[in-house]
Amino acid sequence: MKRLGVNIDHIATLRNARGEFHPDPVYAAKFIKKLGVDSITIHLREDRRHIKDIDAKRICSIKNLLVNLEISTNPKMVKIAIKMKPDFICLVPEKRKEITTEGGLNLEKNKNKIKKTISLLKENKIRSSLFINPKLNDIKISKELGANCIEIHTGKLANLIKSNKKYLKEIQNIKKCSILADHLGLEVHAGHGLDYKTTKILNRIKEIEEFNIGHFIIGESVFFGLQKVVQNFKKILKN
Repeated sequence: MKRLGVNIDHIATLRNARGEFHPDPVYAAKFIKKLGVDSITIHLREDRRHIKDIDAKRICSIKNLLVNLEISTNPKMVKIAIKMKPDFICLVPEKRKEITTEGGLNLEKNKNKIKKTISLLKENKIRSSLFINPKLNDIKISKELGANCIEIHTGKLANLIKSNKKYLKEIQNIKKCSILADHLGLEVHAGHGLDYKTTKILNRIKEIEEFNIGHFIIGESVFFGLQKVVQNFKKILKN
């Protein structure tokens, strides 16, 4: 069965709206773990807009919980993240003015910086993941840089589906990239903008091993509860 990772950044967003302590992202991580998810994703942004350092540190210390910590390639962020010893560190692009991550890393432009970062992670026995656009060349570069995993940015596909536009070409593109990545020995993850429909469609691509889903799960949980929404996704990934 495909793995389900849940991004809990927006538990922190909700907490920060009041500047208080509830809801607690650490409690959320423990609670969601009990629901049978495979991993928790958190994004420690440079501006700390949702997850804070203390959240990340406490979540990374939870026993028997796989943590995927997303950070930028900023050396200061890399240093902070390594000290927390998560299971995975996923390198993502960041822009201060963006509401959410708008695309994948520019691997061509940042080859040397990313390669050095991946080497640092390896030295510290932390698996590396690169958040990339579904481009065949980016898959090849990811392998060249020594990454363990790639996470394909599925935002374009999600937007096409939500807008009732033709999306077959984008699906085929993601499939080709997934097949190539798998052939090169890269573990394939997918994430961004995923809901029930997009996850069902992408679940047909056997090379994708893990789906990381956040905003939709937290938003849908307002109406139906975390347990029900997580169960719904687990059912989708069983098929």
